Amino acid sequence: MAVPVIETRGLRKTFGGKGGRRVAVDGLDLVVAAGGVHGFLGPNGSGKTTTIRLVLGLSRADAGTIRLFGAEVPRALPAVIGRVGAVVEQPRLFPGFTGRRNLQILARSAGVGNDVVDRALETVALLDRADDRYRGYSLGMKQRLAIAATLLKSPDLLVLDEPTNGLDPSGIREMRDLVRELAAAGTTVLISSHILAEVQQVCDSVSIIGRGRMLASGTVADVLSAGATGTVVRVGVADPVAAAAVLGSAGWFVQPDGDAMRVSGPGDPASITRALADAGHYLCELTPLRPDLETAFLQITEGEQP
Repeated sequence: MAVPVIETRGLRKTFGGKGGRRVAVDGLDLVVAAGGVHGFLGPNGSGKTTTIRLVLGLSRADAGTIRLFGAEVPRALPAVIGRVGAVVEQPRLFPGFTGRRNLQILARSAGVGNDVVDRALETVALLDRADDRYRGYSLGMKQRLAIAATLLKSPDLLVLDEPTNGLDPSGIREMRDLVRELAAAGTTVLISSHILAEVQQVCDSVSIIGRGRMLASGTVADVLSAGATGTVVRVGVADPVAAAAVLGSAGWFVQPDGDAMRVSGPGDPASITRALADAGHYLCELTPLRPDLETAFLQITEGEQP
């Protein structure tokens, strides 16, 4: 059996504060297999970034074990860190230098040539803007240049923490295409994101955590079937707020969906119709929907907000 790219067992991390110690990661078991794109998901404050920092040796765990490519972190991290590229924080690049010049400086410190710089720029689709100053780059271009910087050492694992934050729809699409291309070329990509529609489109597998604990992990299809089982329908009524309360008390999971509701649960659409009619709410729409990652995520993480 192949050695996982990332493996944590019983991982725990706490932080001190005025109100006492806060548990950020609580006995987390995480496995990321080699190949493809793995989504690392959770509500804000669930411990995603803390976990990533622990895996990369940027923070030290209180308990548990971490392995990168089978090597123990942090003891054996120097032996494998060269196989890892990560964009966890905004990189410190020179605003007055061009994108190419910034990468050339990084390449020199990494002991690689300028031909590698050009290949990295081409991979992230910045070759035609390589001689523009970094300060004039859009946020999406800055994100792609940051990824280009990690590609200088041809990593086997690329870790991206919220890479689409602040991007417009065009930038999000470009980032999605780039992640797919990198995975197709053989790089394992771990991507932490809260844009679940994007995750569903680009990821092969996902792990969902809440309050620092693992809630679900597997292929996207497996997690969808585990989290969004049974009926998923779009329901339209004259008073969606009151209708949502009726369905919620009847055990259905209800989300706003424009001027209607997205309703999911183990029952069938007839019971939705009956529950609403008994309460005096009459349908103007009842449309079956395919389960999506957002619905599954909200069901799995319900009650797990910090």
